[in-house]
Amino acid sequence: MTIEPIQFGGWPNCLRIANQCAELIVTLDVGPRIISYLHLPGGSNLLKTNPDELGSSGEDHFVARGGHRFWVAPENQLTYLPDNLPVSSQILPDGVALTVQSGPIRKELTITLHPDSSAVTITHRATNLGDVPLEIATWGLTVMEPGGLEIIPRPPLGEHPRDLLPDQVLVLWPYTDSSDDRWRWGREFITLRQTPHSSPAKIGLRHRQGWVGYLLGSSFFLKTVAFEENATYPDFGCNYETFTNAQMLELETLSPLRTLQTGESLAHTESWHLFGSLPEPESLKETALAIWLAPILASLQLPANPHL
Repeated sequence: MTIEPIQFGGWPNCLRIANQCAELIVTLDVGPRIISYLHLPGGSNLLKTNPDELGSSGEDHFVARGGHRFWVAPENQLTYLPDNLPVSSQILPDGVALTVQSGPIRKELTITLHPDSSAVTITHRATNLGDVPLEIATWGLTVMEPGGLEIIPRPPLGEHPRDLLPDQVLVLWPYTDSSDDRWRWGREFITLRQTPHSSPAKIGLRHRQGWVGYLLGSSFFLKTVAFEENATYPDFGCNYETFTNAQMLELETLSPLRTLQTGESLAHTESWHLFGSLPEPESLKETALAIWLAPILASLQLPANPHL
């Protein structure tokens, strides 16, 4: 395991966290933010960055920049508080803990890398330091490089008349055109292609399947998605959301929505896995995708497609 200072994107103060399988770069001049994640040896950064927004700091407004960022939901004025100041950092044996105050909220992002794999564990913790209660959820947004395919597993198909009650929540944003042919609403998966002609689109899910993925060339990024039964989530009950436009695609996880009194905190954790130099699936049809995914999911002890 290597943890060392590095310059990146015009910022003089960043940290590189690496092992023989993967490399992370986190910013210390702004954030908390993960700005790069790649597979070793020879991989390229799968996180989208905005070149004209790199290297600067101190702005009085929110700057997207790219990478993985820490927001709070629901989306309102607290969401867009700037994160353009230096962060406090604590080096850990296998990663780093980053802390910054954003308005009345202290954000803590703890990032650790497994010593022998590409697995990354990320915990987002928000603490209310203000004088009034705040109803918020923690929100982790991972911005992916363009040109890939998002894969969202669906629950097993039910049977009528045995299964009479609903078991899924799908939330659409006003600008989302569900007839857009970038979407495929399959039995096993929802898939979404990012293209240079992508108009803005967003959906949210009450997602119990535990993971989502993004396939880009021969690389596959997988993120785990936690779900708490009986918890209240933002946006009509979403613990997972995805947004795309012509530049990128976001994989977004959310904690339950809770009211924090002064000094109280809430948090959620996700994990990342990155597979490089994979043979491409035989096709992007559901059966071929499910067969291709099965050994990857088995290696992570995640449930495979139930219909294989």
